[in-house]
Amino acid sequence: MKYTLMINGQPRQVDAEPDTPLLWVIRDELNLTGTKYGCGVASCGACTVHFNGSPVRSCSLPVSAVGSNQVTTIEGLSGRVADTVQQVWRETDVVQCGFCQSGQIMSAIGLLSNNPSPSDQDITNAMAGNACRCATYVRIKQAIKLASQKLEA
Repeated sequence: MKYTLMINGQPRQVDAEPDTPLLWVIRDELNLTGTKYGCGVASCGACTVHFNGSPVRSCSLPVSAVGSNQVTTIEGLSGRVADTVQQVWRETDVVQCGFCQSGQIMSAIGLLSNNPSPSDQDITNAMAGNACRCATYVRIKQAIKLASQKLEA
């Protein structure tokens, strides 16, 4: 079935079965490989994209449910919050292996876009669905706090 999806601000035509996870459309049809496959059951967060500005797990979202909604992948990030988060990720040397980081960044941007001054508990709650095999959780939390401070300045 043919779909026109709004991906990173651009209409993109794809041909996929209605139950195909958005993740596979993004990666295999559109060749946007920054969104990762981790678990396939929405438990690890590696496949996180923004759906109308909110983080969602693309491995569990069928392409037929996307409709005219805006989907933003890691490749399509822009704006003050996104730029600040990516900058502090580099400054604080968050990444170890890097596999989970696009999902971590997408969730962090979703948090800071809605709550520019999150508490420790807010950060913990927002990032709870993102697994990091290298256990960089402390650095991730520090980066989110630093991004929050920079955004408030």
